[in-house]
Amino acid sequence: MSRRALALPLIAMLGLAGPVSADTLLIERAQEQPAAAPVRGQSAADVEARFGTPQQKLEPRGGQKRQWPVIHRWVYPGFTVYFEKSRVIDVVLNKASAEEVGPKPPIR
Repeated sequence: MSRRALALPLIAMLGLAGPVSADTLLIERAQEQPAAAPVRGQSAADVEARFGTPQQKLEPRGGQKRQWPVIHRWVYPGFTVYFEKSRVIDVVLNKASAEEVGPKPPIR
């Protein structure tokens, strides 16, 4: 079957679909990591010196067992920083609005 024959039904379906709206997914924004963000391995003191005092320091999580390290989380306006033993282990973008859709959990 030729490409043209395959393209015609697709074009017809798109034309009948009407106006299209799209949501911004958090995962799409996550690929655009901010240039000014902490990097893995940076110390908590360096993060605070460069980015200032966080808006919020959340309660530590983990530490119930020896193999589960205590994780500290600092919330800044655009991102949240995760620390283990006062070193950055990850930086995650915050949602821009409550309506923003985050990645869906894997199906198990």
